[in-house]
Order: sequence, then C-alpha cells, then structure tokens
Amino acid sequence: MIRKIVHIDEEKCNGCGLCIPNCAEGALQIIDGKAKLVKDSFCDGLGACLGHCPQGAITIIEREADEFDEKAVEEHLSRMNHRENQKPAHHNAHHHIGGCPGSMMRQINREVKDENVKVASKLRQWPVQLALVSPSAPYLYRSDLLIAADCTAYAYGNFHNDFIKDRTVVVGCPKLDDNDYYTEKLTEIIKNNDLESITVVKMEVPCCSGIAMASRIARDRAGVNIPVKVVTISIDGEILQREYL
Repeated sequence: MIRKIVHIDEEKCNGCGLCIPNCAEGALQIIDGKAKLVKDSFCDGLGACLGHCPQGAITIIEREADEFDEKAVEEHLSRMNHRENQKPAHHNAHHHIGGCPGSMMRQINREVKDENVKVASKLRQWPVQLALVSPSAPYLYRSDLLIAADCTAYAYGNFHNDFIKDRTVVVGCPKLDDNDYYTEKLTEIIKNNDLESITVVKMEVPCCSGIAMASRIARDRAGVNIPVKVVTISIDGEILQREYL
C-alpha cells in the first residue's frame, strides 16, 4: 500500500542517535553508524521522531510500504526488552546494534596509582551551566572561552589543569538539552564579548558532536574570525583528537 513512512537521508545522518528514544515503536536503530528504519511495518508514519535530528536527515514521505502492524511492534519491543535484560551488568562490548551509542553501558576498571594526590580547582567563575550564564557576565569579556560537554570533566582526569585553567567555562549536554538554544546563547556570548579564543571539549560519542556544531554555527553567526579548537575525549579518559573548525 502507498502510505506515509519515515525516510532517512544517510548522507546527512551522523549516527548521533537522538531520534532513537523518540520512536516509541522501536522502528529506528543505529546500524553501522547510521540511523535506519529496521522494518516498514514497525513505523506508524506519524513522525514522532521528527524535530529531534540536528542534521535534518529525517523526513516523512509517501511510498509503497507494508501496513503498520501494532501487534508486530509489541512483539518487537518485547524482544528488545528481553535482550537488554539478559545483558550482564558489567557488559561493555563495543558492538552496538540499536539505541544511542552514547548511552551504551560500560564498566571501566582503573588502577589507582595515588589516592592522596589532590588537584586544586581552577574554576574562576559561577555559574557554569550554559543555560544559566548571562551573555553579559563580566567574566566573559575578552576571555578564553571553554565550551565543555558535561561528561568530559568526569572522563578526563586532569581536566582542571589542562582545560579550565585560565579560561572561562560553560558546560552543557547536547543530547539532553536543546541544541538550537545552545546555538542562540553561544551566538550572543561570542558576538558581544570580543573573545580571545574558543575551545570546545567533547566526548567521542556521536551525540556529543552537537556541542561542537553549535559552537561553530554560533561563531559564524556572530561574524567573528576566531578558530574553534575542538578536543575529543575518549570514554577511557584519553585525548583522541585536536582539530580546528
């Protein structure tokens, strides 16, 4: 039958997984780094996943497709829940079939070298949450701005010394918050404060790329000629990459 159904542009999709939790039928999964419609009969065509893709890769089209099967969806969701419940608590496999890669459970075993070593805080201002920071805050003017994804400070052990020191910091999570809001807020901050530099620290998980994207777009909208330095941190707490946008 000809009906409305989800279409994913794989060239635009970056595998961030933001669409996955918004599909109540479990019709979308991340496979080989891309969001895919696993079965036509699982998609009701109502488009609840629309508006949750920062790349604009998801649309509703009309094409020939199997009819939506509510019973098949119930069985599909039951199987998914069963598989999740069968996984051991320490499961840390890197292979990921469905859901957001950034939400995959892992347990990291570390060797404690010296529990007595203390690192003094290098934080110079408050608040730090991007949603709470005023674009006209005096500590932003002509500062070296650090834009950090929430999890980076927990993953990277020497975060204060290597990143917060001598910088003004704002933090946020592009997966849990509105990335469009981040873009607007950062545009105001960059446009009005004659910044010396912009550094973005993000995690390696795909959904975390949103904070780097918001920073780059904000820089461009503000019309300033400042390179955006992006540092990517692994879940294991290592620096994977440094690049400039």
